[in-house]
Amino acid sequence: MKPIIGVIPLWDDKKESIWMLPGYMDVLENNNAIPMILPLSTCKENLDKCFELVDGILFTGGHDINPKLYNQKKKDTCGLQCDRRDEMEKYLFEKSIKNDKPILGICRGIQLFNSLLGGTLYQDLKTEYKSNINHTMEKPYNRGVHNVNVLENTILHKIVGVNKLYVNSYHHQAIKNLAPGLIANAISEDGLIEAVSMPNKKFVMAVQWHPEFLWKDSEENNLIIDEFIKSI
Repeated sequence: MKPIIGVIPLWDDKKESIWMLPGYMDVLENNNAIPMILPLSTCKENLDKCFELVDGILFTGGHDINPKLYNQKKKDTCGLQCDRRDEMEKYLFEKSIKNDKPILGICRGIQLFNSLLGGTLYQDLKTEYKSNINHTMEKPYNRGVHNVNVLENTILHKIVGVNKLYVNSYHHQAIKNLAPGLIANAISEDGLIEAVSMPNKKFVMAVQWHPEFLWKDSEENNLIIDEFIKSI
């Protein structure tokens, strides 16, 4: 029986509506899973029912994390937040950790995991972190723009089987202080943590780049999704 993966919805502030990038759905279907877009809700009763229905959860990209989640004041350079999404994801993340349900975070997802577990973020890389690497690439996104070093003896290294990955990059925030309980799995050429995992869990991993744009042309990125599904 195919596993059902709950997909965190994206939010459009201007249209005041939820939406979804097809790549998230396509890569899950390609790896023999059934993607299901979750409602953007803070109703715990509804979220509990959704949690029961799904076998794993994909935490997608999107808005900036509200700095209050990592005990900092919002800077002018911080982007838009979606507090309803923060609250929803916090509840589902903590419930997933408690029940050892497989979860994968992409872009915002790695920032969310780190924030909820006690780490901090750079609110704006351009003004807070000196680098020659372009972390806010232009379209198309199905191509690499910089390398990440995959650390040996990590879950990611076991999955992809290589020491370097050429990844896309579209984010202006990133992990600053790594949360206790998380292990760095990949580091960018300029020293940013680009992938993390949590030991002693069935599957808890997050990456800063966007495999949903790369999986068709990158076997390594497809393997990340494949391993997520197989862990269920």
